[in-house]
Amino acid sequence: MVKITAEEAQKWLIDEIAQRLGTDPSQVPPDQYFDELDLDSTAALIIAGEMEKWLGFELGTTALWYHPTIEALAAHIAEESERRTAAV
Repeated sequence: MVKITAEEAQKWLIDEIAQRLGTDPSQVPPDQYFDELDLDSTAALIIAGEMEKWLGFELGTTALWYHPTIEALAAHIAEESERRTAAV
């Protein structure tokens, strides 16, 4: 398992969200709440599934609830990645 940094996770999330929204990544602010991004539930589920494939581990079902911005979720992903790679 490869350790993912917060910066890598944030870039991945922004790129994926921008692609789903049909916009430039520079138009996706990392501190904006997910529920303000105009993603429908299908797009959100697709992104979540792709993210788990990319990460190599599943995020908890409450991850978006407790980390409601790209910035916060990216930091959480980095912490989880650190924990999981340290345990291997």
